[in-house]
Amino acid sequence: MADRPGSGGPDEGTPEYGWLYGGKSGDVSGADEQATRAIPRQPRPDETRAIPVQPRAAAGAPSNSSTSRPTPPHIAPPPSQPGTPRPAKGGGSRRPKFRVRYLVVLLLLWVAYLVFVPFYAWHHVHQVAWEPAGARPADQPGTTYLMVGSDSRAGLTQQQRKALGTGNAAGQRTDTIILLHTGSGPNLLMSIPRDSMVDIPGHGNSKINAAFAYGGPKLLVQTIERATGIRIDDYVEIGLGGLVGVVDAVGGIQICPTQNMLDPLANLDIKKGCQQADGKTALGYARSRHTSGLGDIDRAKHQREVISAIGNKVVSPWTVLNPVRYWRLLNAIPDFFAFGDGTSTVRAGLWASAMTHVSGTDGLTCGVPISDLGVHWDPTRSKQMFQKIIADDTASIGKSLCSPTGLAN
Repeated sequence: MADRPGSGGPDEGTPEYGWLYGGKSGDVSGADEQATRAIPRQPRPDETRAIPVQPRAAAGAPSNSSTSRPTPPHIAPPPSQPGTPRPAKGGGSRRPKFRVRYLVVLLLLWVAYLVFVPFYAWHHVHQVAWEPAGARPADQPGTTYLMVGSDSRAGLTQQQRKALGTGNAAGQRTDTIILLHTGSGPNLLMSIPRDSMVDIPGHGNSKINAAFAYGGPKLLVQTIERATGIRIDDYVEIGLGGLVGVVDAVGGIQICPTQNMLDPLANLDIKKGCQQADGKTALGYARSRHTSGLGDIDRAKHQREVISAIGNKVVSPWTVLNPVRYWRLLNAIPDFFAFGDGTSTVRAGLWASAMTHVSGTDGLTCGVPISDLGVHWDPTRSKQMFQKIIADDTASIGKSLCSPTGLAN
C-alpha cells in the first residue's frame, strides 16, 4: 500500500515527487501553489466531437455539403394575374405564343363550310328525265354535256317577267343549245343555232328547237345524237331566271359588245365596248338577236361569251373567300337549274369545273360549222368537227373549223 504524506513514507518534497505537484525539484511550496491549476486539454485525434445538425433536405432535392448553413425553405411565386404575361427566362416580358391550334380549327371549319354548302344546295336541285330510249351512240372518250337554255317562265312572277322582258310565252322552248366537251384536249364549247334544220325523229325535218317543244329533253337529246353522232353524257337545263341569279350571285360579269345594242324585245339598251353587266343586262345580251344582220348566229356568240364570263368569276378566289358570295352562288342553282336524272354531286362539280375552263387559252368556243346565214350545217366541215369531238381530239381543231359564227374564215 502506497504511503501517504505524513505517514512516514516517501517525502513529498523529494525530487522524485516534485513533478507531481507542478513544482520544481526540491520545491515543496511550489507544488502547493500549482496543485489545483487547471491544465488546458488538447483534443485527441480520435476523440468524438459534436457536429452541428444540418436540416435534412427534402426527398429528391440536391444536397449542399459545401456549407453548414441550413437550406431556406422553397417559397412558390405568387400566381400570375389573368392577362399578365409571364416573365421570360433571363428577365424581361414574353409575348403570348401564337396559338397554331386556333388557326387549324378555323381552317377546318372553313373547309367544312365549303363542303357543306354544295351538298345543302344539291338537295334542292330538280332533276329531269333526259335519256332517250332505243339505239344510241356507243360510249366515247371524254365527257359531253348538253346545256339547254329553256325559255320557260316557270318560277318568275309577273313583275319579274316584265322587268326581264321575257313576255308570257306558254309551253317549253329553248333559245340556247350548247355542247360542252371535256377530255384529253382543250375544253370545247359549241353552240347549235336554234334555227338549225335537222331531222326530228317522228316529226320530220324542222328547226332543232322544235324537238324540245315536241318531246322535251329526251327528244332533243335523241335528235342531236342522230344528227351529230356525238353521245350525250349529261344534261343541264337553265331557266331564264337562272342566268340572272348566277350573274348577280358572282357580283356581275364583263361583256364586250362590238356595237351599240338597242333591243326592246330583250329589254336591252347598252353601248359599244367592254362594261360591267348585272344579271338583267346579261340576260338581255344573251337573248338579243335583232341588233345585227347575223340574228341567231350573233346571239349564240353572246351566249358563249356570257357563259365564259360566268366561269371566270366562279373560279375567282374571291368567290370562295367571300362566304356571302359563295352561299348566294351555290343557292342560286336550285331555283333555276335542273340536272339530268342520275347526275351526282361529283358529276355536277365536274361540269362546273369544266365551265371555268372554256375561255381564252383554256378552251375553244365555236359555233357549229355552217355554210350560210340560213344556219345550214356545212356538210364537210360540220362532219369533221363532230368526228374530232367523238374521238376526243379537240387539240387538233383549228380556226377553219372553230369560228365564233360557225362560218368558214
